[in-house]
Amino acid sequence: MLRLALYQPDIPQNAGTMIRMAACLGIAVDIVEPAAFDVSDRHFRRSGMDYLERAAVARHDSFTAFESWRRAAGHRLILAETDGAARHLDFAFQPGDIVMVGRESAGVAPEVHAAADASVHIPMQAGLRSLNVALAAAMVLGEALRQTGGYPPRHGTEP
Repeated sequence: MLRLALYQPDIPQNAGTMIRMAACLGIAVDIVEPAAFDVSDRHFRRSGMDYLERAAVARHDSFTAFESWRRAAGHRLILAETDGAARHLDFAFQPGDIVMVGRESAGVAPEVHAAADASVHIPMQAGLRSLNVALAAAMVLGEALRQTGGYPPRHGTEP
């Protein structure tokens, strides 16, 4: 199963949207604290709707705690960032990969870059800064699901 990691998320609406997406696609979510909002935040709850209860979400007190868990579990860490080394379309995703997105305001810390197994970017028009983090997560995870055959069957009817 693919996983999505949110590194110290700071916009509750984006976090709720990504968790909703993950619930719909059968992707587990790891939240690396500290988050800039409480899970009772109304914007977070509104954007995640009733999907928040259907998502498999694990919270980690710090990046150190997340990294210890990740290494013990044997997951690769793939950063999705604006200056990632490989295009997300060219990268070979594997089942069990964790795609991590950074904070909307500041990305990820240097120790996260150092710990990552790889980094990917979404090709964009020159001169534009970045996509919304929830949209970027959806695009990268969509490609990872396509490559790994990880999309869930449609309403239980497809193989």
